[in-house]
Amino acid sequence: MRILFLSPSFPAEMPLFVRALAQVGVEVVGAGDLAESMLPSEVREALSGYIQVSLGREHETIEAVRRHPSAPFDRVECLWEPGVMLAAKLRHALGVPGLDEARTLAFRDKGRMKEKLEEAGLPVPRHARARTERAVREAVEQFGYPIVLKPIAGAGSLDTHRIETTEQLEHALRLLRHVDEVSVEEYVPGEEYTFDTICHEGEILFSNVSWYRPKPIEARNEAWISPQTIGLRDIDVPALASGRALGEQVLRALEFDTGFTHMEWFRRPDGAAVFCEIACRPPGARSVEVMNLVTGRDLYLAWAEALQTGRIAEPITREQNAAVVFKRARGEGRISRIEGLGALRVQLGSHLVDVELLPIGAHRRNWKQTLLSDGWVTLRHPDLRTLLEMADRVGSELQLFAE
Repeated sequence: MRILFLSPSFPAEMPLFVRALAQVGVEVVGAGDLAESMLPSEVREALSGYIQVSLGREHETIEAVRRHPSAPFDRVECLWEPGVMLAAKLRHALGVPGLDEARTLAFRDKGRMKEKLEEAGLPVPRHARARTERAVREAVEQFGYPIVLKPIAGAGSLDTHRIETTEQLEHALRLLRHVDEVSVEEYVPGEEYTFDTICHEGEILFSNVSWYRPKPIEARNEAWISPQTIGLRDIDVPALASGRALGEQVLRALEFDTGFTHMEWFRRPDGAAVFCEIACRPPGARSVEVMNLVTGRDLYLAWAEALQTGRIAEPITREQNAAVVFKRARGEGRISRIEGLGALRVQLGSHLVDVELLPIGAHRRNWKQTLLSDGWVTLRHPDLRTLLEMADRVGSELQLFAE
């Protein structure tokens, strides 16, 4: 099998997917903006060829791929949100299987996404799309507060705002003037979870549920919060049944066939599941690593096996609960000190799996722009309550300071 892989070095997880394809014997040709000499060594070693193109120039990219001596290709893959529509257009131009433009649009355009699911009778928040501030205000009058504003074609929770007052609405509208079109949605109370899958031709080969603590929209608006993603060992419990069933119905309604998906859904206080959004790519922000800790497997490799053979070679079991806790430094400027890490290493022992924090002297990141913030800590434990207690300790006792 020969696969064209768009953007093989960005985001940060992409080299792991490229490497996995090479490990299962796939011939991988990359296409991206960087010069080949600038690619990370692990990417260059895994690729059998490379096409330097400007991915933002779709027609030029399609023509460059058509003319490249590595053609023809068996599949075109892109696991980076801004590139999934280009991948769909390349599939059409090259005549290879996978999501076409119409189906990909339903994963990329949050308005179309919810319209299709409404047509299928699935529960989604009330929503409206708006290109003008007047249209936003009209939707707010219809729905009432609280509401959520987000880009129609956004990724993650970037530029997403929870609005409870007219003053907050006017402030958010000023912040969103660089966005061409937004989705106005009713705010759904309750907890937020994921439903992540690896599929082949519509069959779910692997599924995962993670729990966001707190909801991303809340974590995006409070600097002091240390956001957590909790990978759950026990996903067959009754509390998650409605969300898992909803996820399966969503995949059927959107006619997804092969690859990774990442869905987010709400569990209302009464236990009902309500759809949030879905992407035809894996989750970012260390979530695949969390799944690896939960299962004790390499999910990058499992995804590659599914693409190549239509199955995952060995059954995947769920052995642990796992968490990633993202840390934000207090203050501005460069990291000046880190407190609490030594004690946590001793007290949490082997349950503390990994620590990746910005070093002393590094300039702190803009926490509004990246969930990864100023670093993260990963944890695992078979008992969920114990894991949550450990994650909360990391959130409160580990502190970074900048000045």
